[in-house]
Amino acid sequence: MDGTTPDLLTPMLQRQRLAHAQRTPDYAQRMDDLKRLRAAVKKHAEDIVTAIAADFGRRSRHETLISDVMTVLHDIDYTTRRLKRWMKPSRVSTDPQFWPARSRVRYQPVGVVGIIAPWNYPVNLALMPLVAALAAGNHAMIKPSELTPQTSDLLKTMLGEIFPEDRVAVVLGGPEVAAEFSALPFDHLFFTGSTTVGRIVMQAAARNLTPVTLELGGKSPAIVAHDYPIATAAARLASGKFLNAGQTCIAPDYVLCHSSRVDELVAALEREVRARYPSLSQTPDYTSVANDRHYARLGALVAEAEAGGARVIAINPGGEMLDPASRIFPPTLLLGAPADSRVMREEIFGPILPILPYEHLDEAIAYVNAHDRPLALYHFDLDSARVEQVLDRTIAGGVSINDCVLHIAQPALPFGGIGPSGMGHYHGHHGFLTFSKQKPVFYQARWSSFSLLKPPYKKLADTVIGFLTR
Repeated sequence: MDGTTPDLLTPMLQRQRLAHAQRTPDYAQRMDDLKRLRAAVKKHAEDIVTAIAADFGRRSRHETLISDVMTVLHDIDYTTRRLKRWMKPSRVSTDPQFWPARSRVRYQPVGVVGIIAPWNYPVNLALMPLVAALAAGNHAMIKPSELTPQTSDLLKTMLGEIFPEDRVAVVLGGPEVAAEFSALPFDHLFFTGSTTVGRIVMQAAARNLTPVTLELGGKSPAIVAHDYPIATAAARLASGKFLNAGQTCIAPDYVLCHSSRVDELVAALEREVRARYPSLSQTPDYTSVANDRHYARLGALVAEAEAGGARVIAINPGGEMLDPASRIFPPTLLLGAPADSRVMREEIFGPILPILPYEHLDEAIAYVNAHDRPLALYHFDLDSARVEQVLDRTIAGGVSINDCVLHIAQPALPFGGIGPSGMGHYHGHHGFLTFSKQKPVFYQARWSSFSLLKPPYKKLADTVIGFLTR
C-alpha cells in the first residue's frame, strides 16, 4: 500500500474544492455517479471478498457479500429511486403574521466531505457515507484503514476507475496521514471508529469549526425477558454476536438474562455455535480476528475476567488446538465477570459474550442506564407493555426488538449514536440531509403588513403591533 504523504493532502482538498465550485453536481451528475459506483461494486464483488479475506486472514465469503457488498448496493438503489424527490425544495409553513409571504427549504451540497473508515467493515463503512455524500452533491476524500491494506488498495483502484481525483479521492497511509487528514478544513468530516479516536478526530476538526458525524461504539446491551423463548433468543444473539467474529460496532456486547434462565441460555448458545461452526479451524464461515494486537487484547480480557472469578465457557465444537497465528478466537461466554474488569468496562469488539443475571426488569433497565448510552440496544420480549417500558426508559443510538443488528439494514431508519457512542445520523434520506445545507428561504409577497412598521412609529404601528401581540 503506497501511502499519501501529508503534504499532498491540502493541495488535494484545494483541487476538489475548486472543481466543486466550478461545477456543482446536478441531479444528472449525481445519478450518474451513483450508478457508476453501483456498477463498480458489483463488478469487483469477488475482488472485495478476496481482499478482505486476505486482510483478516479468514473472512466468511457470505458475510462479506452480505455486509460489505449487498448493503452498499441496496443503499444505492434506495437512494437513486428517491433522489429527485429529496432534492426538491420543501415547502414549509409561514407564520400567519407574515402572510401572504411563503417559505421554502432548499437542499445544497456542503462542498467537500472527508470520510475516515475503519477496518472491521472496510468497504461498507467507506462507501455507505460516500453514497450519501454523492447523493447530496458533494465531492469526497476517503481515508480507509491502514489495518486492511489490500482492501484499501482495492478501494483506491476501484474508485479511481470511475471518478476523477478532484471528485472522489482515496488517501492511503498510516496514523500520521490520518491525523493530518482529520485536521483538514473539510466542509464536513465523517468518522467511524472507536470512541477514543473519535475524541481526537473531533478535537482536530474543532480547530477548523468543521462539523462532524461520529459513528462510534460502546457496550450495546441485550435484555432477555424471563418468559421469552430462549432458543429463539440464543439463535438471534448468536447471529448478531458472532457475525464477523464479533467485530461489529453494534454487536450485542453483553446480555442481561433473568437469573432463572441463565443456564438455559448458555446451553442454547452452545448448541447454536456447535451447529453453525462444527470445526472452528476448518469452517469457512467463522471469521478470524483481524490483527495480532486485537487478538492478544481479547485473550487478555478473558484472562483478567477469569482471574477475577469469572466462569469462562470457550465453545470449541471440535475440541481443536487453535493456532494463535490463525487468530481464530473461539466464541466465549463469561459468567460472573467482575464489574471492574476490562471486559465489563471496555467495548469488547470480539466473540466474547458476558451474561449477567437480573431478577426484575427494573434492575436490568437501571444497569443499562448506569452506563454510557450505547450505540444499540436489543430487547427480547413478547409483552408489548414491557417493550414500551424499555423503549421509554432507556436511550440508545438504535434498537432492534426481538432480534439483533437488523435495524442497521433499514435504509429508512437513521443510524447513529448518542453521547459516547456517537453523534449525527446517516443512511438513506438521513445521510442526504447530513451532507446537505438545508437553506431556509423566505419569499416576501408584493404587499407586506410589516412595511407599515417603520419609523417614525405612529398610531397605525401601535394598532398593528397590538394586533400581532394580542
